[in-house]
Amino acid sequence: MVKVLSIVFFGLIAVLWQINPILSINSTDTSLVRMPEPPTAPALDITDLSGKLHTIGQYQGRPILVHFWATWCAPCRRELPALQRAYKVLEPDGVVVLAINVGEQADHVRRFLSDQTLSFPILINPSSSLRDRWQLLGMPTTYVVDGRGKIVYGAVGERDWASKAILDLLISLN
Repeated sequence: MVKVLSIVFFGLIAVLWQINPILSINSTDTSLVRMPEPPTAPALDITDLSGKLHTIGQYQGRPILVHFWATWCAPCRRELPALQRAYKVLEPDGVVVLAINVGEQADHVRRFLSDQTLSFPILINPSSSLRDRWQLLGMPTTYVVDGRGKIVYGAVGERDWASKAILDLLISLN
């Protein structure tokens, strides 16, 4: 009986991992959810780790990958290298990558990133004020904003941002 329950339990966990990307471990998911009626991106007015202010409006006309993450989030940590690889491909094509740390102080984020080589902007939102405005349901959450300022795609959970499928999709928005 215990063996049967174990098989059922682990089978259920495997199914949940497939259904809910927030639960997945080492996901290589390349799917993004297309917004049927793309809403206008909420305001974004926060600074990066160097103190530079970033707004959605300053990137008008360019696609933006807006990625929300935290240092305590294991999938978020695993995604950072793929985001860097994606940035290297996307940046020459005019696609913007913004990684927004939610709920942590700048010094903590700097210490966490000290052993990583990331060249895209790391923005900080220590007050978590963007959580409601951007409707963050879990970490990581990523939105793709087109050049008109509309959210056209979204993803909750880990993705392989350096996959050919995602890179081609993002570049096609230009």
